[in-house]
Amino acid sequence: MKLIYQQMLAFFAVIITVIVVLGFAFIRTTKTMIYQNSWQQLQQYATSIEKEAIRYNTQTKKVVGFNQQFLNDGTAILRDQNIHFSVYDANKRVVYPTSIGLDSMPNGSFYAPSISPEDWQKLKQNKTITKSPHVSFKSRNHDRPVNTPALRTIDVLVPLFYKNGTAKKFVGAISIGSFEQTLQANEQQIENNLFIALLVSGIAALLLSYILARYSVRRINRLRYATHSVASGDFDIHVDSNHKDEIDDLADDFNGMVSSLRASNEEIKRQEKRRREFMADAAHEMRTPLTTINGILEGLAYDAIPEEDKAHSIELMQNETKRLIRLVNENLDYEKIRTGQIALNKTNFDGSEVLHNLVEQLTKKAAASEDQFELSTPETLPVWADYDRFVQVLFNIMQNAIQFSQQGTIEVTASRGPHTTVVVVQDHGIGMTPDQVKNIWERYYKADPSRKNTKYGESGLGLAISHQLVQQHGGTIEVESEPDQGTRFTVTFPDEGFDKPIIED
Repeated sequence: MKLIYQQMLAFFAVIITVIVVLGFAFIRTTKTMIYQNSWQQLQQYATSIEKEAIRYNTQTKKVVGFNQQFLNDGTAILRDQNIHFSVYDANKRVVYPTSIGLDSMPNGSFYAPSISPEDWQKLKQNKTITKSPHVSFKSRNHDRPVNTPALRTIDVLVPLFYKNGTAKKFVGAISIGSFEQTLQANEQQIENNLFIALLVSGIAALLLSYILARYSVRRINRLRYATHSVASGDFDIHVDSNHKDEIDDLADDFNGMVSSLRASNEEIKRQEKRRREFMADAAHEMRTPLTTINGILEGLAYDAIPEEDKAHSIELMQNETKRLIRLVNENLDYEKIRTGQIALNKTNFDGSEVLHNLVEQLTKKAAASEDQFELSTPETLPVWADYDRFVQVLFNIMQNAIQFSQQGTIEVTASRGPHTTVVVVQDHGIGMTPDQVKNIWERYYKADPSRKNTKYGESGLGLAISHQLVQQHGGTIEVESEPDQGTRFTVTFPDEGFDKPIIED
């Protein structure tokens, strides 16, 4: 069964159930009100009869009987309303209707309900009694069919008292009743009207159920169509949400999922692009030394190289072979560092001494580019790090500064920060654009876009390795650069107890 029909059935069942329950409650309440109103009306009629029915002697101020003419007139008036009454004297004898008025009663019957001793005692105590529907008509018509249902009435028994000053004397009672058939006719009319209202309400409920179900299903279908779009590879889909109910919450979660999938898809594309670039860069970096070695070997094999140049050719092959070995080792080191496979042996040592040694080692290489170092460091600089990796990081950064500077000054400044050791390397070389700064930590990335020479870095792995090593120490490495203004590297190593490694893919 489709969801829309399930929703319609659920809404329709709820609405109809409520209507039916309210309908039955209304019928029951209405029936009770009909009987209550009837009893109240009968009691009012009885009170009116009581005022005029008692005859008394004004001389002796005693009750002498009942006003038969008034009772006959009252019978004639109330007959049209299907209301009948009888009058009892103080001895519980029926004084009205008499045999004279029997022909005026329906089916030759007369209204004379029996009064139980308990009810009679209550009447003497001036209590009004209401009685539920019961058989109270007796028939003198012997030709009446046996299966003819007895006439049922609802009764009210009202005591009759004659007041003589402050004294009250019980003189009899009035039993007044109305046919239950009359009340049932009213009930039937109400039930018919209610049935019509129920039928109309049912049709309205069906339409309302369809509208509500269609509204809910339409919102769910939007999510369904959006899901199909995502399954087809469209991650730009967005489902509107009003933040009102669970379906809107689902739409919000769906939009969040699509955003994550979009980001993942973009990351996959970026990683795939990086993979292709990596393969191309690695092939390019290895092709040059391999081509050189292969050319020299062919020259040696065919004696194409003069004897006096063979020693130089062999030395060139050794250099290219070492270059290949370094390239492979750097790639292996980078993967091990990136995946956390290299264990750091952290110790406390004097970083100032390390910086002096590095400047001394690189001074000759800097002189070849007509660069010079300016070192500013405290007399002692406490550092908590792996000694060899600390040297490797700063060596790569300082060597990078030499490669990108010409006839400039390379400033190396070291200091202590809050629970950290900070080393800043500033050059005044060619600098980088913002896009180049974003890619500086990528493997094989060089400032020279053509990648056709090694002037600006041998393999492009040095800074990538340095970045991973600093993160594994729990530190940070930041770069600021502007074209033709130089580049500034700021490396931070945290103290013992403050180092929390952060390894990024």
